[in-house]
Amino acid sequence: MKPYAHRGPGGGVAAVVISSKVREGREVDYRRWQQKINDTMRSFPGFQGSDVYPPIPGEQDVWVVVFRFSSTTELTGWLDSETRRRLLEDVRPLLEKPSELEILAGEPPTREAVTAVISHNVQPGRERDFQRWQDKVRKAQEKFPGFLGFEAFEPVPGVQEHWVVMFRYDTREHLDDWLESGTRRKLLDEGRHYFADFDVRTVKSAFSGWFRFNGETAREPPPNWKQAMSVLLGLYPTVMILNLTVGRAFEAVRLPGYLAMFISNGLSVSILTWLMMPLVNRAFTSWLSPSGGGSPFTNIAGALVMVACMALCIAVFGLITS
Repeated sequence: MKPYAHRGPGGGVAAVVISSKVREGREVDYRRWQQKINDTMRSFPGFQGSDVYPPIPGEQDVWVVVFRFSSTTELTGWLDSETRRRLLEDVRPLLEKPSELEILAGEPPTREAVTAVISHNVQPGRERDFQRWQDKVRKAQEKFPGFLGFEAFEPVPGVQEHWVVMFRYDTREHLDDWLESGTRRKLLDEGRHYFADFDVRTVKSAFSGWFRFNGETAREPPPNWKQAMSVLLGLYPTVMILNLTVGRAFEAVRLPGYLAMFISNGLSVSILTWLMMPLVNRAFTSWLSPSGGGSPFTNIAGALVMVACMALCIAVFGLITS
C-alpha cells in the first residue's frame, strides 16, 4: 500500500478498519457474529488483536472494528481467505448494506491516542489536486494542540476503493477541537472541488471496553494510570480467589500445569470483564468518568481510596492464607 502524504518510518503493523451499519434489532446477533469472527481469526498467521467500537449516539451510526496483523501480507491473506468469505455470507442478513473497509499500514502509535479514520471518494482526474489539498490539511493540523501523527493511503484496486486518511490526537477534546474548527471548515469548502463525499470514524483506547458508565463505553476512557489501578483492584482478588478454590482443585486432580494455567486465565478474564470491572466502575464512577474525575482533589482522593481497597484485600488474603 502506497502512502501519498506524511507518515512515520516503514515497517510495523497493518490494520483493517471495517465499518458496518447493522439493521435495527439485530445488534445482539451481530455481537455474536463478531465474537465468532474474533475467535476464528486467532488461528490466522500474524493476527495480533482486534477492537470493536459500537455506534456513538448522535455522532456515528456504524459499528467500527479494527483488526491488527503483523504485516500487510498476512492481513491480505486473511481478507482473501475462504474462511472470511463464509463468515461474510453469515453476516449479510444482519447489515443494511455491505461493510466498508480501509487498510492501514505503518508503525503502531507510541502512546495512547484517539484516532480518526476518514475515507474520501475523490473526483476522477482530480487525484493530484486532492493530494496537494490533503498535504495542506496536514500542515494545518500540525498547528493544533495534541496532534500526534498523520498517515494517508491511496486506493488499492479490488480491495479498497477510497482514499483514506488517518490522524491521531492525544485526547478526544483535542480531536474535536480540530474537527469542529473554522480552519477545517474552510479547508473542507476548498476540498469539495476534489472529492464527492467523505466519511469520518473515530477509534478510541484499546482498553475502553472495560470502562463503561451508565451502560455505555466512555466517550473518552480514563487516563492510563487510572485504568491500571482499576484493573489491578479487580484482578488481584479474582486471581487470589481462583488460586484458593479452582487452583487447589486442579492440584488435587493433578491437572497438567499448562492446562490449569489456560483454564485459570480464561476464568480470570471472564470474571474480570463481566463481574469485577463493572463493580469497580460502579463504585468509582465519579473518579473514572472524565466528567467527574478531572480535579486534582478528586484524582488524589480516588487514588487513596483505591490504595486503601488494595491494602484491605492484601490484609484479608494474608489472614486467609496464613
